[in-house]
Order: sequence, then structure tokens, then C-alpha cells
Amino acid sequence: MLKIRDAEAQDVDTLVRFNLAMARETEDLGPDREVLRQGVRAVIGDSSKGRYFVAERQGAVAGALLVTYEWSDWRNAAFWWIQSVYVEPAHRRAGIFTALYRHIAALAVGAGACGLRLYVHQNNALASSVYRKLGMVQSEYRVMETPDVLRG
Repeated sequence: MLKIRDAEAQDVDTLVRFNLAMARETEDLGPDREVLRQGVRAVIGDSSKGRYFVAERQGAVAGALLVTYEWSDWRNAAFWWIQSVYVEPAHRRAGIFTALYRHIAALAVGAGACGLRLYVHQNNALASSVYRKLGMVQSEYRVMETPDVLRG
């Protein structure tokens, strides 16, 4: 049985572990653990920053994702951004991400969101394939950024 729920303070360690594993797997990065922990706690403590959702399978957290919001003046509604997607290797190919995705898609519709968006690394063909199967399409936009430049 799969249960999708909002993450709680008790999930912080799991979410930090998931985020570290995801960063290593997808981009060979190693974010600062304490900064990450503070970031996860910030979201759980302030829903205006976003919402973490977890999927429990057989009593254990098997996967998670974060939703953040971007206001679109053109649409007079918010895009819901899916971020920090991770499913434990032992639970992959069991519909965990699909269940999380469908759960947040239903919530987004109910909240009047104008769409779902996510970032996917250009070399992550497997994830891209999963997202396409759920009806997502590649947008015409490219992401430009100033990574950590503004932090000084």
C-alpha cells in the first residue's frame, strides 16, 4: 500500500539524505549537508517556500519531491515546480514517482495552478522518458542562472 503525505519535521533527515543522493546521482554534486538541512527545515516550517511530499511504502519513506511556486502574470495563476525528486533505488519502477506526480497534479488543479514544471538534467534520459510518459513535454525555454554568484 502506498501513502502520499506532506512531509513533516520527522522527515528532515530522510529528505536531506534523498537530496544528497539525488545530487550525486544526477549531477555528481555534493551540496553542503548543513545548508541543505537548513533549506529543508525552512520549507517544512514555511509553506510559502514550498511543500515536500513523501511516499510511504510498507511503512518506510520510499520517495519524495518538493513543490515550489512561480507566479505567472500572463496567466494570473501559479506554476507548480517539481523539484528534488528522489525515489530509493529499492523502490524504483514501482510507481512511486507516478503516484507522487498524480497526487500533486490533482492538488495543483484544485488550487487553480496553470501548470506543472520541472528541471531535468539534459543527460538524464531515463527521467525525461518517465516525465514524457506522464504527459509532460519539453518547453521552448532554456534556463539561465547565476549559480551562487549572488551569495558573495
